[in-house]
Amino acid sequence: MRRRMLLAASGALAMPSPVRAQDGAVDLQLVMAVDVSRSVDDEEARLQREGYQAAMTDPRVLAAIGGGMLGAIAVAYVEWAAHGYQQLVIPWTRIGDPADAAAWSGRLAQSPRRSVSWTSISGALAFSRRVLADCPFEGTRRVIDVSGDGVNNNGPPPEQERDRLLSGGVTINGLPIVNDRPNFGVAPGPDLEAHYRASVIGGPGAFLIVAQDFEAFGDAIRRKLVQEIATA
Repeated sequence: MRRRMLLAASGALAMPSPVRAQDGAVDLQLVMAVDVSRSVDDEEARLQREGYQAAMTDPRVLAAIGGGMLGAIAVAYVEWAAHGYQQLVIPWTRIGDPADAAAWSGRLAQSPRRSVSWTSISGALAFSRRVLADCPFEGTRRVIDVSGDGVNNNGPPPEQERDRLLSGGVTINGLPIVNDRPNFGVAPGPDLEAHYRASVIGGPGAFLIVAQDFEAFGDAIRRKLVQEIATA
């Protein structure tokens, strides 16, 4: 029994601090909704994960967080693919200093990844709405950031779910990844950015940052995070 208790204690020390309501309010509640459909191959998935890990610990992002009125944000990391597949990989975590950011980045590096066919932005938005509703922190602004390399091709069109979120005061930003790799043997169309603009993003201060390929994703996510946090 004592051994089990020691193991539990050591595991708790290795994980980021648990989310607690008494941690207080934050400047921003941010859901990162990340595409893991099969159009994202293993190499692209690695670049995508590393982009988020590096961005969260980037000094410019940390400066933006520290420059907020409350000096902290809350982040939930979601991976999504087909309409029936969404996963809360890292639940709500308060980021208020470099140690918090490093712990979050390390946890993401250790999280397993699955790849599932098809791309349902509508499913990602619906799931992210439920994640936002469960946030234990009080935030002055709520944002969903959707990143992916394909248009909605599974489940309902995204507009209805987008409009539902906008009516609740949520902002949706986009990070479409434009690359020349085929999706299921079909060359990507030229309309990914247009699809995100017309059918995905919206709300107060909504914006789009395009990553020209997965190699450029890390810089794009860093610039997006700085802009999102500074806007808050």
